[in-house]
Amino acid sequence: MALPQIVTTLQAKRNEIEAHIAELRRQIEKAERDLSSVTAVLALYEVSPETQTRFPAYAHLNRLFAYGEMFKLCRQAIEEAGKPLNTREIALAVIRMKGWDEGDMQLRKAVAYRLIQSLGTAVRQGRIADAGREKNVRVWRLLSV
Repeated sequence: MALPQIVTTLQAKRNEIEAHIAELRRQIEKAERDLSSVTAVLALYEVSPETQTRFPAYAHLNRLFAYGEMFKLCRQAIEEAGKPLNTREIALAVIRMKGWDEGDMQLRKAVAYRLIQSLGTAVRQGRIADAGREKNVRVWRLLSV
């Protein structure tokens, strides 16, 4: 009779420890995100010969794309995928095509916002189609020929 109570107690203790470990991991991830944010802010204020040549902190994406290049890259990404893509997937594809840092979340977000503007205009002009939303992200498709 004592064995089931011991097993039950050990299982409860195991569950408690697993929950505690999961909470600690969540706290570590949050602390790492906070650290990267603080490091990024420090990098903005750091002035040295090494940082003078770095990518500017606030760059206008309009200056990084030639006229019409954004739409051409988007259309190329959708054609290569062979299926409709959402804004995030297209943004990542554009960043890859330009050879930029894929891990930079701020760049991804900036490119995605610029894509929405560019592709929204293309939809109104009838050059591309809006395929609805997927998980609250717009999906874009090529027009049927």
